[in-house]
Amino acid sequence: MKVLYLLFLLVLMHPADAQTDTIPVQRGQLIRYTNFPSVHIQPRNVDVWLPENYSDKKKYAVLYMQDGQALFDTLWFRIKAGKAEWMVDENMQALQDSMRLRDCIVVGTWNTTNRRPEYFPQKAFEMLDTALQSKVKADIKGQPVSDAYLKFLVTELKPFIDSTYAVLNTIEDTYIAGSSMGGLISLYAMCEYPEVYGGAACFSTHWVGCPTLRNDAIPKSFIAYLTKNLPSADDHKIYFDRGTEGLDALYAPWQVQADDLLKKKGYMKKQRGFTKVFYGDDHNEHYWQKRIGGALLFLLGTTNKEH
Repeated sequence: MKVLYLLFLLVLMHPADAQTDTIPVQRGQLIRYTNFPSVHIQPRNVDVWLPENYSDKKKYAVLYMQDGQALFDTLWFRIKAGKAEWMVDENMQALQDSMRLRDCIVVGTWNTTNRRPEYFPQKAFEMLDTALQSKVKADIKGQPVSDAYLKFLVTELKPFIDSTYAVLNTIEDTYIAGSSMGGLISLYAMCEYPEVYGGAACFSTHWVGCPTLRNDAIPKSFIAYLTKNLPSADDHKIYFDRGTEGLDALYAPWQVQADDLLKKKGYMKKQRGFTKVFYGDDHNEHYWQKRIGGALLFLLGTTNKEH
């Protein structure tokens, strides 16, 4: 009965029912699916960026990114949010034009008012004692639901992208990225679904989880989870970076532990892991915009796989 009910919901909430718009951007084409449906989490907008001269006769890698409304040159983000954007379309297109990057599309999943519960790694949360769990729930304003969020990405969004666009769907062609808590959930996604994601780019990874609590047990739980679940360096890549100002100033001791773990697991020796400190960089899109090119080249550069 439960299976039939889920199938019924999937029929009612087919992605084709979402409103589709073409959004102006500086480079390439941006297609927006408004209120993309899900049986796991609340609907949200999904942006799909296609490079210039996109063709169904070619096959493209896919980069999934968190906080989709911050990625592209859209009036929504510049006017409503009043912030810089990642300039993903300009960066992607310039690198593809120079033949330094594989053919690739970008899928940007917008966040919602439930961002922090969706991005907080659930199994790491479950390692905390009950009292601290209660404090975390109060701080992030909800029970972590990141496992449900990942089910949306893997069982609903990815099949739609695979069937709608000319993309490759193996782990060597599927990557995930995000900043701050978006970096945490991207890393968690690769660990939970190592058969789906071949690499993660984690900008200013929010190791502290809840900075207002300043409880070392929270980042320790992230590191402990990573120690047990980090996938093989033979077929996965990880990019880490951080600044030294603002929230990024809190990350150093935990990023060092994550870097040491990458070394122990063979990522550095096999050149499958990369980490860098950007001195003077703060915790916002203005700085991630400057750093995304290096992450793209590490994950999708043509020196790693033929264009």
